[in-house]
Amino acid sequence: MKKPFQSAVSFLLARIPDDDPRTVLDEYFGDSLECTQSISLSALFQRILSSAQNANMKKGVIGGSIGGFSNLGKALFKFNPSRVGREFAGNPELLLAHIRETLQPRGAIRTSSKSIWPKYCKTVLSSAAFLSQFKKGDEFRAWADHLYSDQRTMAALPLIIAAEVEGMGYALACDFLKELGYIGYGKPDVHVKEIFIGLGLCLPNATPYQIQKAISQVAKAERASPYDVDKVFWLIGSGYFYKHKGIGKKGHIGRMKKSFLAEFSEV
Repeated sequence: MKKPFQSAVSFLLARIPDDDPRTVLDEYFGDSLECTQSISLSALFQRILSSAQNANMKKGVIGGSIGGFSNLGKALFKFNPSRVGREFAGNPELLLAHIRETLQPRGAIRTSSKSIWPKYCKTVLSSAAFLSQFKKGDEFRAWADHLYSDQRTMAALPLIIAAEVEGMGYALACDFLKELGYIGYGKPDVHVKEIFIGLGLCLPNATPYQIQKAISQVAKAERASPYDVDKVFWLIGSGYFYKHKGIGKKGHIGRMKKSFLAEFSEV
């Protein structure tokens, strides 16, 4: 039987431009996550908003225009969801005005309802409302752990978060959860989807939920975590080793989807 995950790991190890590619790759696996059981609501707020900007052009428009995503905390009261909710509840336009005054983002900010910043402000406010249901971060952890611990409800956790947080979506909710240490999730994004279609692991019209199931099936068959399966195929698709800016061009070594699929089909 062909082993797509094992083949993907071998493929990457042969192409990482470093004297010790194994050590480089290991830093992207779930075992390297620095996560603790205890977490504050402000840290959760920061993480959920960070994941929410990891789509399409959002990262460049949001974090890129304010000197890095962490600077958003200067406008969000050090990522305090309760205070953000009190100050701006139901008024994304007021929040955007506050962000513009506080951070002075570079470039033009479009204010139409379908533009990135206005939509992201709605994400900020719905995230604040969602997290304000919990008295502290550990209460969120207990709630998430309860759903995560049962295979019958595990899929519901990102679905609930996606429904609660406007503009989040299932894939970004999975991204948020996996970076919290819930390595039973991958992020079924476009890079993974394209490779899985090429491998015949999912259909071209597969939903993010169906791709997530395919990630889990590969992980189970190869005794890996869905987090690791997702990360390996994402690295192939993106060619971006973001933790290692010293390799390639600031971490970019070129997208490798086509060459991987061609090599895998010959095995």
